[in-house]
Amino acid sequence: MREFSADYLRRTREGMWDSLEALAPLELDDRGRILDVGCGSGELSRVLAANSPATVIGCDADRELLAVAADYVPVFAGDASRLPLADGAVDLVVCQALLINLPEPTAALREFARVSSDLVAAIEPDNGAVDVESTVADEAALERRARRAYLEGVDTDVTLGADAAGAFAAAGVETIASRRYDHVRTVEPPYDGRALANARRKLTGAGLADDRATLLAGELSPTGYDELRSDWREMGRSVAEQMRAGEYHRTETVPFYVTVGRLPKRARGE
Repeated sequence: MREFSADYLRRTREGMWDSLEALAPLELDDRGRILDVGCGSGELSRVLAANSPATVIGCDADRELLAVAADYVPVFAGDASRLPLADGAVDLVVCQALLINLPEPTAALREFARVSSDLVAAIEPDNGAVDVESTVADEAALERRARRAYLEGVDTDVTLGADAAGAFAAAGVETIASRRYDHVRTVEPPYDGRALANARRKLTGAGLADDRATLLAGELSPTGYDELRSDWREMGRSVAEQMRAGEYHRTETVPFYVTVGRLPKRARGE
C-alpha cells in the first residue's frame, strides 16, 4: 500500500468538505458511533466529528499519521482488512481514498460490513478522470500523458471510485446511494508557498522522479520516461515564467464518488 505524509494529505484534501451536501446519505445526524478507516491525519474524521452527534473514531496503519489525527478524535492502529473490533461495534464505517490503494478492496469492505451494524460508506476518487485546465498550453496534455503511464504501472485500482458499487456488491453490501462530488483545487495569484513549491517540482521534474518506478512498471520505456520528464521540465519553465508575471492560473478537478451501502436486515440482527 502507498504511504502518504500528513502534509500531502492536508494539501490534497484542503477545502474538500466546504460543502457537506454529498455526505447527506451518511445520515450523520442519526449516527451513534462512526469509524473512519484509513483516517490518515484526520481530515475527514474532523469533519464528521464536527457535523454529527456521534463518537468518531479514527483507524490507520500509519502511527505517525495517527498522532496527528489524535488531535481531533480518538484513534487506534489497525489493518483495514483485520479490524480489532467486535461485530456491529459501530453504526457507520467510512473511508476516504483508501480502497484505491488496497490490493483487495473487497476484503476491506467485508470487514467494514462485519464491524458495522448499519451503514458502510466509501469516498473514493476516479483518478483516471481527473481534469486539468491551465494557462500553460501544454500542462493539461502532459498531465494526461503522465497519468496514463502511471495508471498502467500502478498495482491497485485507482479509478475504483466510479464503480465502487461493484465492489460493494462483491462484499455483500447493498448500495443505497452514490453521489459524485468534484473536489476542485485552484492555483491563482497571489501564489502561496505551496503553489511556489509545486512549481519548483515541475521545473525540476521532481514529481515524476518520485513516481519513476511506477511509471516504468507499465508500458513506458526508460527513453519514453526521459522524454516525458524533459517535456515536463520545459512545461515547468513556462509555469514559472507565468507565475513571475502573475498570469498563471490552474484548475484541477478530481471526481470523487460517495458510495453508501446498508447491511441486509439479517446482518443487522433484525
